[in-house]
Amino acid sequence: MPMKVSEATIARIRELSKAQRLSMYELSYRTGMPPSTVKSIMNGKSKNPGIVNIKKIAEGLGLTIREFYDCEMFDNLEQDE
Repeated sequence: MPMKVSEATIARIRELSKAQRLSMYELSYRTGMPPSTVKSIMNGKSKNPGIVNIKKIAEGLGLTIREFYDCEMFDNLEQDE
């Protein structure tokens, strides 16, 4: 069953954070975003975090935005409502 865009984005952030052993707090520190913003993205409260925030998160994880989205989970997505 295909994931929604927001679900795949959250899953990818979790996957990459776990691989680097980063907490949400550490990720927010690296991105320069308030912890509340990162938390709202990660718990799905923010359905559309925006490309600027995703770019900040990717860079906080040491990736380009292209590298962030270069993952099979983004191949067959269902549209978010």
